[in-house]
Amino acid sequence: MSKHLTHTKDLSKNEIVTIFKYAKEFLDEKKRDDLRGKLIINIFFENSTRTRSSFEIAAKRLSADVVNLDVNRSSTAKGETLFDTAANLDAMGPDTIIVRHNRSGVPKILSKYVKCSIINAGDGAHQHPTQGLLDLFTLLQKFKTLEGKTIAIVGDIRNSRVANSDIELFTRFGANVILVGPPQFLPKTTLPTTYNLKEAINHSDAIISLRTQTERHKTPTFASLKDYAENFKITKEVIKDKDILIMHPGPVHRNIDIDDEVLEDERCLVLNQVKNGVAVRMGILKFLIEN
Repeated sequence: MSKHLTHTKDLSKNEIVTIFKYAKEFLDEKKRDDLRGKLIINIFFENSTRTRSSFEIAAKRLSADVVNLDVNRSSTAKGETLFDTAANLDAMGPDTIIVRHNRSGVPKILSKYVKCSIINAGDGAHQHPTQGLLDLFTLLQKFKTLEGKTIAIVGDIRNSRVANSDIELFTRFGANVILVGPPQFLPKTTLPTTYNLKEAINHSDAIISLRTQTERHKTPTFASLKDYAENFKITKEVIKDKDILIMHPGPVHRNIDIDDEVLEDERCLVLNQVKNGVAVRMGILKFLIEN
């Protein structure tokens, strides 16, 4: 049975620690032969620049062969079902298929139809486990442990697959999580919530700012994103000189999610996340394929 990563819960704490051990070694950005002769297929039914290129670079640094399937030109555009696509891809003998889809649950369903590992690169508003893992890795680089730390997740949490993955991992590793946003952006939850960004920042060691997922809103929730930004943008005025880390899964809506000035601040780890993303995805590929 192949090991899949469709949800953060697919990995035990010990397995995550093993992946992070690999990732630390891979931060040197050197090319390796760990996956030479292995085949990895990227199939993205939803647009992605960073995640797709991050996986491609990760695979190539481990010397794997990578095929990017252009879904717009594939047989799915001609009416082939998702399951036929999966069966046909599986027949080509890949070691891993990396899937992004705008419908929740698709990677999990596909995992039942293939012999190789499936990695979920984001499914609807459900999960984005590799982003959650790289966010956790980035925090642990700075804090060593999340026990006793408080992390504020700010923005469109209800529609965010990143938030779901982050919440599960951060709480499992001992952090307290506060959700911050306007009422229409907050999910039903047992976690503490607030609409007051300044209050949350006063109690937090790190902030994860999220993009407003306007493409997932059935009806407009704000007259404009600037209205949202008035209360929830991360600015120098809000964070002052507090010892706090600022993160964002990207792409950042500049001056809506985070001010330009804060993006240049040394407390902002957005580019660290991108660098760590390649190393963590290398660790995930090595772990899933070799195990």
